[in-house]
Amino acid sequence: MANLDDIDKRLLSELQAEGRVTNVELAQRVGLTAPPCLRRVRGLEEAGVIRGYHADLDPSKLGFAITVFAMVSLKSQAESALREFEEHMADLPEVRECHMLNGEIDFILKIVSQDLQSFQEFLTSKLTPAPNVASVKTSLTIRTAKHEPGVPL
Repeated sequence: MANLDDIDKRLLSELQAEGRVTNVELAQRVGLTAPPCLRRVRGLEEAGVIRGYHADLDPSKLGFAITVFAMVSLKSQAESALREFEEHMADLPEVRECHMLNGEIDFILKIVSQDLQSFQEFLTSKLTPAPNVASVKTSLTIRTAKHEPGVPL
């Protein structure tokens, strides 16, 4: 874990909650003046603690009505097979998250799709025939009770 003081943690908390806050406003919120605030934020970016900034989009308002979690088991867990699968997933824009797990399931994927038909087409033409896939189990999201990106600070 990065060596962070209380001000760094407050900066990160504020930026995690509102990435578009101006440097002047951010500085006021954490009790700094603008120049040292900017230096600290740039330092956190350079250290890789802050990986980037993005807008939190509403998938349903952009035509992605369903979210599916897919549990994928592979035929082989050799490093080359794992890497090949991960690279294939990186090329599929519908796959929004890909996490390798330990245990019975090798990967869990978060997939967005416009509707059930387009998801079925994705499943049968892109996911199931992906390199080294042994089985895929899917669960359709009914609703999301909590969506909190980032980490608790």
